[in-house]
This record gives sequence, C-alpha cells and structure tokens, in this order.
Amino acid sequence: MDTQSSFSPNPAGEMPIQTAPVAPTTEAAPAAKQAADEFVPREPKTLKDAGLHQNDLFPLVLKFLFLHGNNSGARIANQVKVPFALLRPVLDSLKSDMLIGHKQSSGVGDFEYELSPKGVEQARIHLSRSTYCGAAPVGLGEYCKAVMRQSIKNLSPSFADVAAALSDLEVTDLQISQLGQAINSGKSMFLFGAPGNGKTSIAKRAIYALGNHIWIPRSITVGGEVIRMFDPSVHKSVPLKETSSITNDLQIDQRWIRIERPTIVIGGELEMKHLEATLNPVTGIIEAPIHVKSNCGCLVIDDFGRQQISTRELLNRWIVPMESGNDFLNLPSGRQISLPFEQLLIFSTNLEPTELCDEAFLRRIPYKVEVFDPTEKQFRNLFASELERMNFQVEDGVLDHLIEYHYKRVGRPFRFCHVQDLIHQCRDFCEFHRRPNHFSKDIAELAVLNYFSGMAGQLHV
Repeated sequence: MDTQSSFSPNPAGEMPIQTAPVAPTTEAAPAAKQAADEFVPREPKTLKDAGLHQNDLFPLVLKFLFLHGNNSGARIANQVKVPFALLRPVLDSLKSDMLIGHKQSSGVGDFEYELSPKGVEQARIHLSRSTYCGAAPVGLGEYCKAVMRQSIKNLSPSFADVAAALSDLEVTDLQISQLGQAINSGKSMFLFGAPGNGKTSIAKRAIYALGNHIWIPRSITVGGEVIRMFDPSVHKSVPLKETSSITNDLQIDQRWIRIERPTIVIGGELEMKHLEATLNPVTGIIEAPIHVKSNCGCLVIDDFGRQQISTRELLNRWIVPMESGNDFLNLPSGRQISLPFEQLLIFSTNLEPTELCDEAFLRRIPYKVEVFDPTEKQFRNLFASELERMNFQVEDGVLDHLIEYHYKRVGRPFRFCHVQDLIHQCRDFCEFHRRPNHFSKDIAELAVLNYFSGMAGQLHV
C-alpha cells in the first residue's frame, strides 16, 4: 500500500484478510501514542486520597470473610485492592465493633480474621443487597478525570498511523484520509456501503491508530452504589511487566486495571437496556452501559437500522451526549449522574444514511465514509494472494473463468468477502475428499453452486 497521501480517483473498498484484527505492537506504535503525560493511577497514601471512607470498605471485608472463610489481613487487602496499611484501621474498627475477631497470628503485624456471629448477620444483610466483594470502588470524580486525561481527542494520529492500523486491508488513500480525519477529530462517523466489503473490519481496526492502552477502574461508587466498569467479555487486560519503568518508579493503585483501548461491537442484539445502568437482580451489581465501557475507545453499532430498538429511539438517546460529550445516566436508585461520553462512535450500515435518520441527526455525524466494491484488479490480486497464503495449487484459467461466467455475464458485483468465502468452500471440499488444496474449474464451480444458490444472478455450472 502506498502510504503517501495521494488520493486515488477510483475509490474502492477492502477485504479483511485475517479473521481477527491484529493490533500493532507497542514497539511499532506511532509517536502520537506516546503521550508524555500518560495517565497512571498512583497508589493512595490515605483513605482520603483514595476517595474512600471506612464505611465503603466494611461491607467488602465482611462479605469476603463470609464467602471465603477465615483470612489474613494481607489477603483481604489483596482482595479489595487497598494497601494493607490503609486497611488495618478498617479491620481494627470492625474488631472494636465485635464484627470480626483474631483467630491467630499471621505474620508480623497481621492476623487471621474470622467473623463473629454478629458479623455473620451483618455480612448476610450486605450480601442480600449486593454480592459484590471485589476491588474497592473508585470515586466518580476520579473516574471522570481519568477519562478526560485518556480521551482519544487528546491524540493526533497521522496518515501513516491510520495506514498502519489498516495495513492488512485493501483500502485506498482517499479512504485512509477520510477515516483519519474522523479518528483525529474523535467525532462519530457513518460507514456505509454494500454488504461484504469489510465495514466492520475497518471499524474494528480504527482504534489501532490511537494509543495502545488505557487505565480504567474495576468499579466506581456513587453515594454507596457500586457500578462495575471492568468487563472481561469486552475488555482485555494488559498487566504491566515487572520490569516496567512505571512499576519501578511508582506504586500502582490496584483498584485500576490496564487494558487495551476497547473496541465494542454490538449489532442487531442492541436493546435500550444496553444504554442504561443495569441492576442484576440476582447479584445486586450495577453494570455500566456499553457507551461507558467503551469510553476512551471505539463503539461500533453494526448493521445499524436492524437493532431491537428503533433508530429514532437510539438516536434520541444519544443526540445530546454526542454533541455535549456528557451523558446523564439514571441509576436504579433513581439518582442521576453525569459521565463522559468519550469514544469514537461508528455506525456501520448497508443502508443509505438518509434512509435511517433525519438531517438534524446526520449533522451531528460529520463524517460519512462509503466503502465501495473492489475493482476487478483488486479482486484478482486478493484472490491470488489468498490462494498463495492457503497453499493452493491453481489450475490455469480458473480465475478468469470464474470472473467471466459468474460475475461479468450475470452482472454480479465483486465483493471482497467472496474471495475468502469461495476459497474456503474449495478448501472444505478438498479436506472432505482427503485431497491437497487445489483450485480447479470443477471445484470452483461446486463452490459457486454452494455459495450463490438462492442469491441474485444466474448460475453457469
């Protein structure tokens, strides 16, 4: 790919060469990612520094001892992610209130603690409200400051950065420029065009043009209500190496976790509940909505227009946050809080944007990037490279026959997804018949029959 910003007059789309995106390595990260004032959560010296009160830790300690049995102070501190020196006064206070007691010594200055009958009763009361007994939460104010410090709007990726992020896809310089402008602005965008040309693949890779890692709290607290922020199903943790200069220079607040900048993709399953703080009735834990979990990252609304909720409902819910950069979230208790709305928001659709929303909303999505069908040359090049990558023996003239009879004569448009899909059909045939990978006319015709039956276009088999 030519990484110079000379725009091609013939726009074309791309195809995901790999089934999963590969993030650039840290060593290859562009200079835009290496912010000198990188946010790193420092270990608090006092409970006040941590934004905590002893009352915030009492329930966590009691629930942990109830669920896991007798444990040392050091292990309790490790569970709630608070330095033992800060937890010791909390344990002393619980002992003074006769909720816990010393069972035996557990090292210098530490004991093994057990619940008293009164403590068991209190633990059950706390568990009936919420089963959460993980890391001590971070205050709302500290979380908001961290988001703004790590916002994608603070970064300025270059043309080369965006080209590197999309390096395993076939994209034009014009598309790189369009995408780069949107990423650089941190504003939302539409990716639209025919299905099968890799809109979702582009969207998933967009975040790679920005910084590799961010820090998020495992949970936050608002007036005693705990909201879980770290979600292993959408966040990938990236622990610091023990030899890291950051680890050597300062102690990290263990209530925070280092993750890859998140990319959350949600499609037709999107419901209104995903946009609000949700209380799990079984665990009593409040789950952050998807646009909060994707803060400082990328949120992709895939197949926009096919969600469980109407486009009007979705757009009305986000129209103010998209413009103001803040979202007002209603908690199950009825309290309303303000949280940053700081992510690259991408709407991916096979439909025309004007068919989905009105002018007022389109104005708030300043970038509309069309992903085009490949040219014949791109289609041929990708077919050849994929056949080589998958170690296929290729019969002369097969690709010419395929293009002439199953694309040109029937007026079928090229799609990038067809390349892998048809080659995989051929591979499956060869595997089933215990034959080496071979791209012949007969096998290609069978692949076409399997793949395009029931789809538009006459078959010539």
